[in-house]
Amino acid sequence: MKAMASLLGFCLLALVGSRSTVWAADAAAGKELATVCGGCHGANGISQTPLTPSLAGEPDDYIQWQLVYFRNGARKSDVMGPIAKSLDNPAIRSLGAYYASLSPPKPPPAPPSDMLAQTGAKLATQHRCKSCHGDNYEGVGPAARLAGQREDVLLKALRDFKSGARVGSGVASMADVTFGLNDDDMQALAHYMATRP
Repeated sequence: MKAMASLLGFCLLALVGSRSTVWAADAAAGKELATVCGGCHGANGISQTPLTPSLAGEPDDYIQWQLVYFRNGARKSDVMGPIAKSLDNPAIRSLGAYYASLSPPKPPPAPPSDMLAQTGAKLATQHRCKSCHGDNYEGVGPAARLAGQREDVLLKALRDFKSGARVGSGVASMADVTFGLNDDDMQALAHYMATRP
């Protein structure tokens, strides 16, 4: 009986040890896969390309869900659709782990005199953006990191949610948020989030 308990204990330790190795291997495998992604999404996941998001510091779940949406056609993109279709589930998990492990972009914050950022801050409070995206808009689970994201990317996303061209993981949550926004509002929100450190 003692031998059986010792064997069970050894197996549990091996399982725990191998599990942490698997997670480390996932991020390492994701880094290798991401060498192709860097051409558009930038070195270390920080984009310098118009209308192309920075992926560094995005939540693991968010990256995974977006790749799945691209892969199954729920999210449309002539570029990302074919790329995502070539990825199996382990590759998607590895990319999520890798990008989540990177330091996010850190833009200089908007100066206090930036009226557009002030308007965006009020709209973010009014529309309860923190309730899904985190207290510092750092992203939570399947909800994107907004802080420091490219302004053009954020504006396009808001416009796409409003038009119905894009559906979020909360299905109607982003459509509900954007329903009452005009384009000036969306520009203010995008500017505010892009200038959040």
